[in-house]
Amino acid sequence: MTDRRPIAARDLALTGRVAGWLVARGASANGISAAGMVAGLLAGLAFAGIAWAPEAARPLWLVGALLVQLRLLANLLDGMVAIGRGIASPVGELWNEVPDRVSDTAVLLGLGVAAGSPAWGLAAALAAMATAYIRAVIKTAGAPSDFRGPMAKQHRMALVTVLAIWAGLAPTAWFGPAITTAVLMAITLLAGATALRRLLAGAAALRR
Repeated sequence: MTDRRPIAARDLALTGRVAGWLVARGASANGISAAGMVAGLLAGLAFAGIAWAPEAARPLWLVGALLVQLRLLANLLDGMVAIGRGIASPVGELWNEVPDRVSDTAVLLGLGVAAGSPAWGLAAALAAMATAYIRAVIKTAGAPSDFRGPMAKQHRMALVTVLAIWAGLAPTAWFGPAITTAVLMAITLLAGATALRRLLAGAAALRR
């Protein structure tokens, strides 16, 4: 394990060019993290808006999917910009972690509202937070950071994005709130399994 989340998109030429463009203009890594958090909050509002304005459900699903991807893009670029500029902020770790927890919570709670199952949205958000909490605790205790799944951040957001695109484009008869609830249940259970896997692996690493 390493202290940097393995992301294949980091090695893409296009991603490198975008990061280089931001570095050349002195972009702030923390500012990019903040922008990602705003995108996450807006995604959550877009999903919740489906329950408040059902007539606008299709565009809201698609807007939510786009905002989730923008949130992930910001998560990718903030670290690349920080490394590219050779800067390390005293509060960089906070900017790296706290916006992610806010974004996860907003997105999953918004989905819960959209499904008419806010309790499952809350359960998924808590399970997602548990995966990050255990990773942080075992790192503080001296073990390597553990980004394993099966429901790490990128997996959760990929599932949410697929759900939102499907809901925005599929015929009405092929989609309903029960599908969103089922996705939230899957995220809750698999994120719980992820947290347990990380806890057991971290304990084993510390014993060694």
